[in-house]
Amino acid sequence: MPRIALVTYRPGPEQPVDRDLALLAEELGRAGAEAAVVSWDDPDVVWGSFDLAVLRSTWDYSWRRAEFLEWAVRCSTVTRLANPVDVIRWNTDKRYLGELSRHGVPTVPTTYVAPGDVPELPTDRDYVIKPTTGAGARYAARYTPAERDVALRQLARMHAEGLTAMVQPYVDGIDVDGERAVLFYGGRFLHSIRKGAVLAPGVAFDARKVAHPSLEPWNPTEAEFDVAARALAAVPGGPEQLLYARVDLVDGADGRPCVMELELVEPNLFLGAVHPGSVPVVAEAMVKAAG
Repeated sequence: MPRIALVTYRPGPEQPVDRDLALLAEELGRAGAEAAVVSWDDPDVVWGSFDLAVLRSTWDYSWRRAEFLEWAVRCSTVTRLANPVDVIRWNTDKRYLGELSRHGVPTVPTTYVAPGDVPELPTDRDYVIKPTTGAGARYAARYTPAERDVALRQLARMHAEGLTAMVQPYVDGIDVDGERAVLFYGGRFLHSIRKGAVLAPGVAFDARKVAHPSLEPWNPTEAEFDVAARALAAVPGGPEQLLYARVDLVDGADGRPCVMELELVEPNLFLGAVHPGSVPVVAEAMVKAAG
C-alpha cells in the first residue's frame, strides 16, 4: 500500500482552506493508498516515510519562498516530490513569463521592476502591478494612468519588502470572457474552468480579494489547448516530469488566448466546487506516480 502525503499549509483565520483535501484523501483510500494530510512546515513529519509527496495547497509559500524552497530540497532527497524541486524553483518566480515569451509562447506582456529600478508605468491604459512571487492575488492591484502616485506607493512598499514587481497591461478581455484555466493531471487533460475578473478598479493592493470568482465549467477551444501545450513544452526539463499542471489563459489584445500564469506548484484543482467527477482521476494518477 503506497503512502502518499497531501502537502498543505496551516491557514490563518482569513486564509482559504483547501476543501478538496478530504475528497482526495478518501478517494486515495478507495484506490488502495494510505493518504496523510500534512503541512509542509510541520517539523514532526517524517517525509522519508512516504512514497510520494504531492504539493496540494501550500498557499503561504509566497510569503516564505526561501524557506519553502529549502524544505522542498530536503523533502526531495528522501522521497519523490511532485512536482520536482527544479520546477518548483522555476515556477515560484513569475519571471518565467519572460522565458515563455522568448520561447514564442503567447503571454500577457510583462515588465519587471526590481528594488532600485526606475519604474515606467503606462500612461495610456489601465495596468496591473503584482509581485513576481505571489498567490491568490496577493499584493495585486489594477490602476488607471491617473492613479500613478498610488501605484508608486505600492511599488515602494513592495520594494521595501524585497519584492520584484510585475507591470502588465490590464487585459480588457477578462471583463468580457473571463479567465480560463486548463488543467492536466498524470499527463492528460483533466478538466477546465472559467472564472470572472479578480481585480476591480479602486481596490487596494493589500486588500483581501476573491481569487476565483464566478467559477463555472469550461470547454477549452482548440486555440486554448494549443497555447497550453506550447507553454508546457517550454517548461525546463519538459512536460513529462510534471504530475500536474494548470495553464491560466486570457484573451489578449488580438482576441487570441495567451498565458496569464502557469501553475505548477500548488494549483487549485476546483474539484469539489466544479468538477467532483475528476477526483478519481487525480487519485489514480497519484497512486500510479507513487508506485
